[in-house]
Amino acid sequence: MKRALNTPELSRKRFLTGSGALVLGLAGAGVARGSNNPTALSPQHLGMLPGPPDPNQIDSWLQVNPDNTVTLFHGWVEMGQGSPTAVRQIAAEELGLSIEQVTAVQLDTNVVVSAFAADSSSTRNAMAATSLRGAAAAARTVLVNMAAARLGVPAHTLTIEDGVVSAGGKSVTYGALMAGKTFDTTIAAVNPVLTDPSKYRLIGKRVPRIDIPGIVTGTGTYTQNVRVPGMLHGRVVRPGGQSAQVTGAKLLSFDRRSVAHIPDVQVVQKGDFLGVVAPLEYGAIQAAAQLKVSWAEAPTLSGDGNLEAALRDPANLQRSATAVSLGNVDAALASAAKVVGASYFWPYQMHGAIGPNCAVADVGRDAATVVCFAQGPYASRQAIANALGLPAASVRVEVFPGAGNYGHNTYDDVSIAAALLSQAVGKPVRAQFMRWDEHGWDQFGPAQATDVRAGVDAKGKIVAYDYSAFNHGWTQVVETSAQLAGTPLPPVAPTGMIDTLNSGGLYTIPNRRVTSNSVNGYGPFMKGTYLRAPGTQQASFASEQTIDALAHAAGIDPIAFRIQNLDPNDANGGARWITVLRTLAAASRWQPKVAASNLGRGSVLTGRGVALATFANALTGIAADISVNKTTGKITVDHLYGVQDAGTTVNPASVENQIEGCLVQGTSRALIEEVRFTRVRQTSLDWVSYPVLRFKDAPDVTTVVIQRLDLPSAGSGEPTTAAVAAAIANAFFDATGVRLFRAPMTPAYVRTALVDARIP
Repeated sequence: MKRALNTPELSRKRFLTGSGALVLGLAGAGVARGSNNPTALSPQHLGMLPGPPDPNQIDSWLQVNPDNTVTLFHGWVEMGQGSPTAVRQIAAEELGLSIEQVTAVQLDTNVVVSAFAADSSSTRNAMAATSLRGAAAAARTVLVNMAAARLGVPAHTLTIEDGVVSAGGKSVTYGALMAGKTFDTTIAAVNPVLTDPSKYRLIGKRVPRIDIPGIVTGTGTYTQNVRVPGMLHGRVVRPGGQSAQVTGAKLLSFDRRSVAHIPDVQVVQKGDFLGVVAPLEYGAIQAAAQLKVSWAEAPTLSGDGNLEAALRDPANLQRSATAVSLGNVDAALASAAKVVGASYFWPYQMHGAIGPNCAVADVGRDAATVVCFAQGPYASRQAIANALGLPAASVRVEVFPGAGNYGHNTYDDVSIAAALLSQAVGKPVRAQFMRWDEHGWDQFGPAQATDVRAGVDAKGKIVAYDYSAFNHGWTQVVETSAQLAGTPLPPVAPTGMIDTLNSGGLYTIPNRRVTSNSVNGYGPFMKGTYLRAPGTQQASFASEQTIDALAHAAGIDPIAFRIQNLDPNDANGGARWITVLRTLAAASRWQPKVAASNLGRGSVLTGRGVALATFANALTGIAADISVNKTTGKITVDHLYGVQDAGTTVNPASVENQIEGCLVQGTSRALIEEVRFTRVRQTSLDWVSYPVLRFKDAPDVTTVVIQRLDLPSAGSGEPTTAAVAAAIANAFFDATGVRLFRAPMTPAYVRTALVDARIP
C-alpha cells in the first residue's frame, strides 16, 4: 500500500520571516512573531534576528515556560545518532525535570546556538560546563536562589522534583518563579556546580529516542517532504560522474532548444553550473535528462586500477613528515627476534545516502531562506552565503532531517544548487538530487596506501613499529555547485592527515615511527572528505593486521598478545584498553589459541579475529566470527561483537543502536564498497555499480557499553566502525592462514589470494 507523505505547506510569509529587510515589515505589521517558537520570550528566539546568539548567556540555551516546561535552543542536528534525545536528558538532569518537560525548537539560524554535529561530538560537547549542561546548571542555581527568597528558607534546604522547588511544606514551580521573564545573565556569572555523577537520575539511563515514533509511523517531516506554495522544481545538469577534484566538470556548450518542448522550463547557467527549473517536478527531471550539453572530457584521473600506484607516485607527493618518532626504530627492527611487514590499500568509499539530498530555497536580491539538511546550520549558512555573494547574516537556514549522512556528503551541494536556481529565476525552488547526482558527486572517504613493519622480542613484546601512510587527507570540503558556479577555491590545497593513534599508538612500543606522505589532493584523485570515523579504518586495517601478525609470529593468542603489550599504568589508557579486551573476550566467549593454528578442511572454513581502534576519545574492541567459501570466495560475517568505552554514556540504548549501525556499515565497507572510476570520471552511479550490504547478509551483532560515569563523555556515533575491517581480515587469516592486504575483501580478491597462497 502506498503511504502518503507528510508534506507540510509553509506559507511564503512564514518562509521569509526574518530574511533581511522583510523582517521589519512582517514583524512591524504583526503578521508573524516567529516561524519557530511563537511563545519565545527573548527577541533572539522570535526568529526575527540573524543568529547565532551568545553561547555565554543562559537565555541563548533555554527558556522556562509558564507551564513549568523548558524549551531548548541547542544547535545539534539529528542525523540518526540520537544526540538530541541525549541533549534533553542532560538538560533535564541538571534542571531537575523529567525528560517529558523538556522540548527543543526546530533548528534555525535565526534562533539556535551555533553547533556542528561531527566527530561524534554532539553529546560530549553538550556535557561541557560551558555548554548546554553548564547553562542548565546555571539556570537551576538561579531558580533555587529565587525559590529560597520566595519561600523564605535557606537554598541548601530546598529539593527539586519535576521543576517543583520545595522545603518545609512550601513549594513553587519554575514557571511561577520565572513568570515569563528571562535570566539575563551568563553561565560564568552564576558559576554553577554541576550535578555529581553519583546523583544522576537520567544520565546513564536508557531513554527512548524522541525521533523514533515519527520515523516508524511516517509522521516525521524530512527535508524531502517540505513544500512551499508557488515553488518551482529544479534539477542540476552534470555529467554522469565527477572528474578531477578541482572543478568536477567543465561546461563547453548547451542547447536550450533541446528542451523547448517542455512547458515553462528554464535553463540556468552560472559559470560551469548548469541546472533546469520547471513548474512540475517531472518536467524538471525530463529537462535535465534531455538538455543537450557538451562537457570537456580530459583523462586527468588515475583510474581506480592505478589508484594505489598514483598515491605512491613521487610526482604526486607534496610533503613527507614524521608525525611520531620514538627511540631508534631501525636498530630495534634489526635486533628484533621476529619481524613482520606488509603493504595495505584502502579505496575511496562514498557516504551513500539512501535518499538523495534535497533543499528548498527562496532567494531575493538581498536575502535568502533555505530549508535543508545540514550537519551545522551556521556552517551551511556560510557556504550558501559564499555561493550567493551575500553576507552570512542575510541568509536564514532552517534544518529538517535528511536521509542519512555519515559525514559530509552532498547536503550543502544541493542547498547551494537550490539557492543558485532560486536566485536566477526569482522564485522559490525545490532542488532534488537524482541517484546519479548523489552517488556521482559525493565527497568520498579518501583512499590510502600504507606500509607497516614491526618486530617483537623473544618474549612477545613489541620492540619496534614503523608505519607510513600515503593519502591526500579528509578535511577539505569543496562544494560542487559552488565550485562550478565560480566560487574561489579554498586558499590552501588539502594535505594528508595521519592517524597517530590507530597506527600503533594504542600499545606500549618503545621504538615507533609514523610517517605522513601527503599527496596532491588537487591532482589525479577524487574529491575526498570526512566519512564515518575518518581515516581510522584505513589505519586500523593495516595496523591491527600487523599486530595480529606479530602475535602469530610470537606464537601467542591475539587477545593475550594485545594485553601483554598494554601497560596498565600508561597515561594513554592502558588499563581501560585491557578492560575492553577482557570484556570483549567474555562477551564473545573467546577461546585462547594461536591464530590459524587449527585450519579446517572442506569448502567452507570458519575463523575468529579481533581488533582494537579508537576515535573521538572512545575505546573500541571488535571480535568477528566469519565463514569463507573457498569456491566462491565469499566471506560471510556471521557475528560481530562490539565493546565500547566512551566515558560517561548518557543514553546507553542510543549508543547500543549506534554500535550496531557501525558494525553493519563497517562490514559493508570491509567487504564490498569501492568507488570505481576511469581516467575521465567516476562510474559508481547507482546501487549496482556501488553495492552496499543487504539485510540478508547483515551479521548478527552483540553490543556492550562499558559505562564510566567517572570520566567525561567521548564520541559514540562513529568509533566502533573503525576496527571492523581489521577484525574480519584477522578472522580470515585464522580461517585460512592467508592475509588480505586490500579492501574491499570481495569474492574475486579472496579467490585470487587463496590461489596465490596455493590453498586447495
